[in-house]
Amino acid sequence: MAYPEPGAAHTDRSGRGLSKVPEVTAWFWAVKILTTGMGETASDFLARTLGPVPAGCLGLAGLAALLVLQFRSARYRPWLYWSAIVMVSVFGTMAADVVHVVAGIAYTVSAVGFTIALAGVLALWYASERTLSIHSIRTTRREFFYWATVLTTFALGTAVGDLTAGTLHLGYLPSGFLFAALIALPVLCRRFLGLNAVAAFWAAYILTRPLGASFADWMGVPAARGGLGWGTGPVSLALLVPIAALVGYLQVSRADTPQQPQHPTAQAG
Repeated sequence: MAYPEPGAAHTDRSGRGLSKVPEVTAWFWAVKILTTGMGETASDFLARTLGPVPAGCLGLAGLAALLVLQFRSARYRPWLYWSAIVMVSVFGTMAADVVHVVAGIAYTVSAVGFTIALAGVLALWYASERTLSIHSIRTTRREFFYWATVLTTFALGTAVGDLTAGTLHLGYLPSGFLFAALIALPVLCRRFLGLNAVAAFWAAYILTRPLGASFADWMGVPAARGGLGWGTGPVSLALLVPIAALVGYLQVSRADTPQQPQHPTAQAG
């Protein structure tokens, strides 16, 4: 199957643009937070079982395979999209951990570095498309920018979560509560201060990563590290169950399937 041209729209038979990402609903945020937790513990489990480098190669291969399928798909498919998000979560965690564990770079430095990288991706996306809206992912080029942004937010969120829990010595559970409070800020700023909807979305999206990961780490790490000691493998499997159930529901119900635009030229976010 041939890939569409970089700027080409994903369309149905009538020529209407088709979105490749889900509608932002409560289902979206629930699955997103669960995948961040699973990605954190699954990454740690694989790294300890296989070693950082083999685990990283396996994570990269899985991510690449799912993104190829995602890009080849003509429309949003819940099982495919969320499987790709899970692998982004796993590999994004590995990327941040490799920078710290293998390269020896402090989380303070890597958090700043990933922040700069994210700002660069968003700047390039806006310069090219004049929008950063998740509702505008209707061309291959925008989809490339979208997934580059998503991957960078996962790496940044991992670094920030480890920074608060480890470097700043807050611990995993207090870090989870901290990010639970912080994630309310974009909502409040949107409602009371008129924050742009796109900015509010991406701010909340970034914060879901350390939020889910902090609570997952708290469940998985030993009591000596301030956790419940359930183990990263069992926690990963425990999180997989509700993820699979929710995605299965979305696949059948189409509750988060984007509405098709009324006109072929409807591309704005």
